Amino acid sequence: MSSEKIVVILIYCLSMMSSGDCKDRKHFVLVHGGCHGAWSWYKLKPLLECAGHNVTAVDLAASGINMCKIDNVNTLEDYNQPLLLLLARTPPNQKVILVGYSLGGLNQAQATDEYPQKVERNVFVAAFLPDTEHRPSYVLEKYVERTPTSAWMDSRFEPSGNKTSLLFGPMFLANKLYQRSPVKGWIFQDLELAKSLVRPTSLFLEDLSRQKKFSKEGYGSVPRSYIVCTEDIAIPVDYQQWMIQNAAVNNVLTIKGADHMVMNSKPRQLFHALQEIANPSRKL
Repeated sequence: MSSEKIVVILIYCLSMMSSGDCKDRKHFVLVHGGCHGAWSWYKLKPLLECAGHNVTAVDLAASGINMCKIDNVNTLEDYNQPLLLLLARTPPNQKVILVGYSLGGLNQAQATDEYPQKVERNVFVAAFLPDTEHRPSYVLEKYVERTPTSAWMDSRFEPSGNKTSLLFGPMFLANKLYQRSPVKGWIFQDLELAKSLVRPTSLFLEDLSRQKKFSKEGYGSVPRSYIVCTEDIAIPVDYQQWMIQNAAVNNVLTIKGADHMVMNSKPRQLFHALQEIANPSRKL
């Protein structure tokens, strides 16, 4: 990176941090999607930090640099342990904004149900959005029903303990998740990064279908926002809209031209959307 670009970034960060009051500064906790890890937020995290926010990107179990293996992670609660532990350790006088992406929407819902007093708001980014009327597996079951087997392309489903594991294939990543991510010198850098770092995960359908529904007093008591990505092929817009209506979420923002990996294809637009959600009275 040239010295000129570094100076521009530093000036931008200083201007963002000096604008707004301390009360506008939030603690964002970023929850990644299936097969990914905390590394997937590498473009968004510094933008939020430059604006003065505290940002924690979590590696869920068997994800990113977490040392667990998916064969030993049998339930959503097992998978969610790093996020649950983070909330358990959050001081009583502090709250976080949970930002869940894709499958991470179920993680944030479960964590909020257990620690509603620690969560200021849930933001679902092209994410699975559960309600409080059906069992936690409901939105996943409906999604699987409408998704033909061929849509998973070269992704691999394999038995893993009492569940089924899932690993996104290179073709699925390229055509369903990263199809609008930027190209530099004819190289799809974000896609190549993902192909190197994705790890097997699970939808945990077997476990979620046996769990009681999320409570109105827990998960349902915390305000929710949804960010729609208009070019999402993995979770199409019509399904995002159906989940929004099903869960009665009224605070909805749209990012035009974003694929499923919005944090890569439209990181600055996602940053501004989160700023607007966190501080609606502040002009950006």
